[in-house]
Amino acid sequence: MDTLIQFAYVVSGALFIFGLKQLGSPATARRGNMISSLGMLLAVVSALLDQGIVEYQWIVVGVLVGAIIGGAAARMVQMTAMPEMVALFNGSGGMASLLVGWAALNTDAATFTLVTIILSILIGGVTFTGSLVAYGKLSEKIGSGAVLFSGQQVVNSLIVLGILAGSVMFCLEPANHLWLYLVIVLSLIFGVMAVIPIGGADMPVVISLLNSYSGLAACAAGFAVNNNILIVAGALVGASGIILTQIMCKAMNRSLSNVLFSGFGSGKTETTAVEGEIKPISVEDAYYVLEAASTVAIIPGYGMAVAQAQHVVKELSVLLEANGAEVNFGIHPVAGRMPGHMNVLLAEADVPYDQLLEMDEINPRMEGVDVAIVIGANDVVNPAARENEGSPIYGMPVINVDQARTVFVLKRSMASGFAGIENPLFYKDNTRMLFGDAKESIGGLVREFS
Repeated sequence: MDTLIQFAYVVSGALFIFGLKQLGSPATARRGNMISSLGMLLAVVSALLDQGIVEYQWIVVGVLVGAIIGGAAARMVQMTAMPEMVALFNGSGGMASLLVGWAALNTDAATFTLVTIILSILIGGVTFTGSLVAYGKLSEKIGSGAVLFSGQQVVNSLIVLGILAGSVMFCLEPANHLWLYLVIVLSLIFGVMAVIPIGGADMPVVISLLNSYSGLAACAAGFAVNNNILIVAGALVGASGIILTQIMCKAMNRSLSNVLFSGFGSGKTETTAVEGEIKPISVEDAYYVLEAASTVAIIPGYGMAVAQAQHVVKELSVLLEANGAEVNFGIHPVAGRMPGHMNVLLAEADVPYDQLLEMDEINPRMEGVDVAIVIGANDVVNPAARENEGSPIYGMPVINVDQARTVFVLKRSMASGFAGIENPLFYKDNTRMLFGDAKESIGGLVREFS
């Protein structure tokens, strides 16, 4: 049995690595997710048998209960709520690692084991409460703006010093659990304090970073309980989360330290007033422009998710292609409220993967685009990032839709985006505003073509 369990661990690790590789492409991502899930099922069952924790019948019961909960969540949770659900998943992983580290406490353990226990508890606690705050911001149950107050850095520094002191004392006196409780409480507080100063515009970065934290916590828990497959799985999640976080920061032309410690737009204020006038357009007039277009670029944003317009957008793209137009989708790395948010929505609508172009691919083509359709995106198409040095997003790479011959912007109102800044794109001569619910507006265009 021991040999079979160890072999199962090796197979699980291989499935994790192969599944993660498959997640690197939209065409294979679904298969990669299934492979990784199979690897996790095998790892969990093997770990339970290895430790003699439960018998076979209880493993089957656990699998069935988990499958019911997971299936219900997948069906009931709206696509617009995916970022919040991911935040809760990250938080659940963090709390699990905290509990595993706590349960592994043994006052006779070696110093290395005690250090790993503290790390799993510390990182897990920070991940749990930090993810809850991220969930609150994403779901707008709490304010999405940055929460800053005088002396905030001093308070955070004192919390960190308290965590370090408590951790050292726990390793020196493991029999005194008061030090452990101190670390647990301070780690939970620090998770809140670390995320509240981060504004809603930076939430995609926070989500990927917390995902990395949950992996690192699991890795530390693996050392604490001496489980190799947990170490491997945690390391893979931690490393991939850090890589994704770096990609997101690069997409915003900001450092991770700026995101975490400076607050959005720190030290920058808009100094240039937006000039021009808003030029609305009707669905009927927009149809005539699109009917004559030979190249169309669709730029989705969070507004498309809110309107649940991905399926009708797919319908429009099919009709445009049937009319002889070349249609592509421009995907900005931080569009939406979590990494890959737009890719997930469009994949649900069965949009062909080869039509999804990243920012670096779509921008060189933009000057040759007849019509660019911006659906709910705001900050990722804001030309102020190139033109206004006083803008909080100056220097951030954006999709240059303003270079297209005509731009249709679909919005409910003139409200600013998640970053809370003005967008001069709306006032440019080649821009027309199509106000209303995005799903209804696109549906009107579909009916005109039909």
